[in-house]
Amino acid sequence: MLTEIVAGPVVPLLMTIGIYQFANSISLRAGRHPLCNPVFLSVSFLVAILSITDTPYQWYFEGARFIDFFLGPAVVALAVPLHRNLEKIWRQPFELLLAIGTGSLTAALTAGAMAKFLQADAATVASIVPKSVTAPVAMGISQALGGIPSLAAVLAILTGMLGASIGPAVLDRLGVTDPLARGLAMGTAAHGQGTARALQESDAAGAFAGLAMGVAALAMAVLMPLLWRIG
Repeated sequence: MLTEIVAGPVVPLLMTIGIYQFANSISLRAGRHPLCNPVFLSVSFLVAILSITDTPYQWYFEGARFIDFFLGPAVVALAVPLHRNLEKIWRQPFELLLAIGTGSLTAALTAGAMAKFLQADAATVASIVPKSVTAPVAMGISQALGGIPSLAAVLAILTGMLGASIGPAVLDRLGVTDPLARGLAMGTAAHGQGTARALQESDAAGAFAGLAMGVAALAMAVLMPLLWRIG
């Protein structure tokens, strides 16, 4: 019985939850220092454990897929803070769309230009361009552009980690205090992880981050294939 439990999906599930709680406690004690991002720490600990114990990723994912399943409902749940701040959104809808669109295009074009400057091949450039869009959408965009979906996913996750880690500190240094502006910046630049970090600041910041994440993903999915053909 014990052997079946250890070999089953419960262990990786509990391991993932336990490691994240441990990483989050470290982040809290460090005052949410950028280098102590809980997602980054959790991934680092998990990779180290799986590598040291020579544990197959397939076995680990059998348990972790339960958490993966709840990513969908978690994204849908972002509609709650969004609904609470709906009045603020309707006050300036065109300005919000312009800000999100400008931020998304800037992130994509600067990433693509830098990759080309460094003489990356076309497939690599196509994988880098959608880095600021949530991973599943980034993979689809990359595939449509002839890129490498797995590389696009890794870059999107790393972008989210970096944005969630240093984004608030950068905004503080720039003197950006308005929840609307902070939320839009975090959601546009760092998608899901940025939105989660914005929700830790305030309900309003999380609402605008969620809006930015969704609109940016939709806009980039439609516009990037068109811009890629033109370019």
